[in-house]
Amino acid sequence: MSTRNFEDWFKTFRASINEYEYYTDFAKVYEQAEKLKVEIYILNSLINSPNIESDFEKLLAEYPKCLKVIPILLAVRTKKIFCQDDNGEVFYNFAKITQTVEQYKYFMRRTGLFDLLQNHVISNLYDYVTGVEVGLDSNSRKNRGGKQMERLVKGFLQMSNVEFYEQMEIDEIESKWRVDLSAISAGGISTKRFDFVVKTSTEIFLLETNFYAEGGSKLNETARSYKMLAQETQKIENVHFIWITDGEGWKKAKNNLQETFLELDTLYNIKDLENGIFVKLFT
Repeated sequence: MSTRNFEDWFKTFRASINEYEYYTDFAKVYEQAEKLKVEIYILNSLINSPNIESDFEKLLAEYPKCLKVIPILLAVRTKKIFCQDDNGEVFYNFAKITQTVEQYKYFMRRTGLFDLLQNHVISNLYDYVTGVEVGLDSNSRKNRGGKQMERLVKGFLQMSNVEFYEQMEIDEIESKWRVDLSAISAGGISTKRFDFVVKTSTEIFLLETNFYAEGGSKLNETARSYKMLAQETQKIENVHFIWITDGEGWKKAKNNLQETFLELDTLYNIKDLENGIFVKLFT
């Protein structure tokens, strides 16, 4: 049971750990746009076309590979797009021409792409696609946020000069150190992977890390599952579970976090890392 004061500890949670690269991965954006550069510039010929449907038909006949650009114009990464209306249901294939030109023209007309290219202020499709890629890349911020926390924790582990491993499965841990972790793997059924595993001369520490800038139902489930994991780990000799979390998102799931805090002595935040908790734990 924790002897620390939860409220005092919770006050040290921080709003963000965002690095400059968190917001947009421009290298990825440019890479994605470059993959379609030739096709984009060919399709660019349709901009402001007075006869866009007939020009589109001619273009597909001569440069069928331009078809694969169309999904990204709608901010869609898949090459197959489902649509339905009063005329029925259709799966459009943009990887290669498998449907009639009339069907593709119908798609361009109904989605508004013909109108976009013909009547609106777009001077360069490559710039347009680059902008779309920036928007799509924002969906990756959640993953980048998790990676940021992992990099932060890894840095503190490196400074602690301990033996540690990244992304280890339960069966890998059992095999490497001949330890029985069936208590936390549902008798060997679970394939859980830990963000980090620290090995000292006599003990094994299993680490999970996350940072939540925003709230959500997942936080309550995370707190409950880690509370159970902590309880099960206590049954295993010389094996300890450590959870490192932070972020203002916990404000909306504070009660569940507090329940876990009271059960798990090794629940820490970034401030604890800065105060040298790893050195105290591993030496």
